[in-house]
Amino acid sequence: MSDARPAREGPATFRDVFGQSEFRAIFAANTLSWVGDYLARAAVTVLVLRETDSVALSAAAFAASYLPWLVGGPLLSALAERHRYRRVMVVCDLLRMALMALVAMPWMPTWSVFALIFLATLANPPSQAARSALMPHILTGDRLVVGLSAFTSAGQAAQVVGYLIGATVAALNPNTALLVNAVTFAVSAALVHFGVRERPPAMTEVHRSHLLRETVQGFRIVFERPVLRAIAVLVFSAMLFSIVPEGLAAGWAADRTDGRMDAGTAQGLIMAAVPVGYILGGLTISRLVGPERRLTLMRPLMIIAPATLVPALLNPPPAVVALLAAGCGFAVAGLVPVANGLFVQALPDGFRARAFGVMASGTQIIQGAAVLATGALAERFSVPSVVGVWSAAGVLIMTVAALAWPRPQVIHEAVEAARAESATGAGTPHAPSHGPSPGDRNREHGRRRHAVT
Repeated sequence: MSDARPAREGPATFRDVFGQSEFRAIFAANTLSWVGDYLARAAVTVLVLRETDSVALSAAAFAASYLPWLVGGPLLSALAERHRYRRVMVVCDLLRMALMALVAMPWMPTWSVFALIFLATLANPPSQAARSALMPHILTGDRLVVGLSAFTSAGQAAQVVGYLIGATVAALNPNTALLVNAVTFAVSAALVHFGVRERPPAMTEVHRSHLLRETVQGFRIVFERPVLRAIAVLVFSAMLFSIVPEGLAAGWAADRTDGRMDAGTAQGLIMAAVPVGYILGGLTISRLVGPERRLTLMRPLMIIAPATLVPALLNPPPAVVALLAAGCGFAVAGLVPVANGLFVQALPDGFRARAFGVMASGTQIIQGAAVLATGALAERFSVPSVVGVWSAAGVLIMTVAALAWPRPQVIHEAVEAARAESATGAGTPHAPSHGPSPGDRNREHGRRRHAVT
């Protein structure tokens, strides 16, 4: 059973977080699934390349895993609100297990590989949305922030490990790598089923409306509430520039080596730098810096994160580029987990899965757009110039975000108001109406005033 007491003195510890058995089960399940996902992405590109001898089709197979977030992430995430979170996670894992096992069959034609990968990744939005919405029921207060930091750091590590293992295994037998991925989903389903307590759905059947309307409600709550909107702007802005070194690593490495490092090694070093910096930053800041100090550091870190990449204008060697990228990842790790923790706490129960879908889809779209835009610019200008100027623009954007960032008291009031809404059921989506009555508005005003005093 979860410990509902928030950490009162100093930062929560990893012992506090991993002492929760449900968190351990979800953490292990998701880390295993992430490793399997990245392993499968590496294997699928090799499999399609061998079958078709087409680099374009191989890249398309890789990109297919991102399509569900782009074409229907918020809508699919809204499904998680309608059902028990544990059941959503288990069913999604079992579906992905079965579909990836089919992809691994040697007799599968290329077109069916694309179709099966797309169907399998359709389960990602509801599964991840259910996990995100479940976390505040397991961890509270600063434990939630530390837990989310552990999740994001594990995700970065899983990316590195999954790609390395996937590339190695796929070189020998890509079908075996895909079967391993199917097994990771089976183990993940078992961990969640036996390790997580069943809870009722956040949205009861009587409160359902239309799935599209419920999705729109997710967008409205994110962008109409000032604190949630400020967090969304911060996260989207951070993704706009932090992905660029990874996206342009191949071209950067090909254009600039120091004579002691080949292009392949330089590319790998640059691509791994941001995740490594993120892991170090997430673990360091979440563990050694107290909750209030983290909020104080938000504004300076907003400026520091893009500023670390501005020296790319000087066209440094790859080793220095990697250090700059790692510094950016370190600073972003001081921003995003804290922002995610605040975001989840400032959401009333019943909206968390849908709001997660909005944020996750926005992040995917912005990262893809940033890589496409900087890649197009790099066709006309040097990569160091593109990265440096793009990052300088990021400094300006983050300066505006820092100036608009709400005061700690405003954030605390938003968190308390969301808790009050969840406790009274005001956060549960109801059927559409023509608006609250004057009495409803008075009761709402009184409840909010009491919640923030």
